[in-house]
Amino acid sequence: MKTLLSLGHGFSGQATEAALGPEWQVLGTSRKPGAAILWPDQAAEALAQATHLIAWAPPGAEGDPMLPFLATLPAPNLRWIGYASASSLYGDHGGAWIDEGTPDAPATGRGLARAQAEHDWQAFAEARRLPLALFRIAGIYGPGRSALDALRQGRAHRVWKEGQVFNRIHVADLGRIAGAAAEAELAGPLICADGEPAPMADVTLFAARLLGVEPPPLVPYEEADLSPMARSFYEDNKRLRSRRLGPELGLSLTYPDYRAGLTAIHEAGF
Repeated sequence: MKTLLSLGHGFSGQATEAALGPEWQVLGTSRKPGAAILWPDQAAEALAQATHLIAWAPPGAEGDPMLPFLATLPAPNLRWIGYASASSLYGDHGGAWIDEGTPDAPATGRGLARAQAEHDWQAFAEARRLPLALFRIAGIYGPGRSALDALRQGRAHRVWKEGQVFNRIHVADLGRIAGAAAEAELAGPLICADGEPAPMADVTLFAARLLGVEPPPLVPYEEADLSPMARSFYEDNKRLRSRRLGPELGLSLTYPDYRAGLTAIHEAGF
């Protein structure tokens, strides 16, 4: 039996667990009380069992939160590592299409933090002579975490910046991608994104139509009341596509665009 250690086992980790077959055992760590494997108390025992590992936690101000603890632990059965990174590594491309062959060019604080975390995970993997997959993930949405929920909770806004588009990825598709990459023990960068980059304002408008509610007013980016973090997402503009997903993993997306994903979420009652 193969054993996946899912570090920071939350929304995406649970989707990955659901995508894996019966020949897999999943050990998920969390800091939350009541977790099956409490981080870091039981992590050493779990790492000793793991044949595969995916780290989901984002970097903090001092770098990756997992690596300082893992660095000195034995991992006698480990064969593959996946790191959940972000598409901010590619920086701004003025709305042009890019893929895994595009050089990294992080420019925001978020992107630079991800670049450092990737570098540190690469050092960890190279020291153990293990393949490392770098998941370059677009905005994750799914049941309970979508534009539908933002509208219901009064958090939705429609900001318009000329030419600005974003990719996103349904969490179920992300889980399938991560599971397939673990099966194949894939190495290197892998873009995890849908096939239709679009303005966030369009996504919110479609969600409002599904709910039968009035959409928020369209607000120019220059006038929008955004936090510094939210505003930083508008600094990068690119269209993502993977040249590895089909040829190397044999996958096509269940939800290739936001309309398919949001419609499925709505029809499921979320």
